[in-house]
Amino acid sequence: MSEEILKQKEAIVKDIEDKVNRSKSIVIVDYRGINVEQDTQMRTELRKSGVEYKVLKNHLVFRAFKNAGYDGFEEILKGPTAVAFSYDDAVAPAKIIGDYVKKVNKIAIKGGIVEGKQMSTDDIAKLATIPSKNVLVAQLLGLLTSPMRGLAVAINEVAKKNA
Repeated sequence: MSEEILKQKEAIVKDIEDKVNRSKSIVIVDYRGINVEQDTQMRTELRKSGVEYKVLKNHLVFRAFKNAGYDGFEEILKGPTAVAFSYDDAVAPAKIIGDYVKKVNKIAIKGGIVEGKQMSTDDIAKLATIPSKNVLVAQLLGLLTSPMRGLAVAINEVAKKNA
């Protein structure tokens, strides 16, 4: 292999390693069977959520993971592989890809990394069931304002009764 090609591969590994180190979560996907239209829809949805989705060579991903301190990806990184990197929301890639797994039933989640911890396919599937950050914030606000609303309604009813 020429020296120029080796330098290109080293640069790619370094780039992937940087993405791994910056990511809150990484989801590894076997994308076999998905058609171009479905892939484009999924990529668009991932992009809207700030998730970077790339088809990458297994041995380059393996090296980048190893350089970043993650082992045990030998079996996961076999066959066609795409990787989703999320830098802000740890749940977003698992949720979006999990929805597409159910909808398309052709792609499969192989595993991933969330908040620095290696995750199995089942772990990623469980993560996909967690509501998004916006939904959780809305639920929390609803919970916090519920007692005040109840108190306001009760005071209003007492005022109506006395008037």
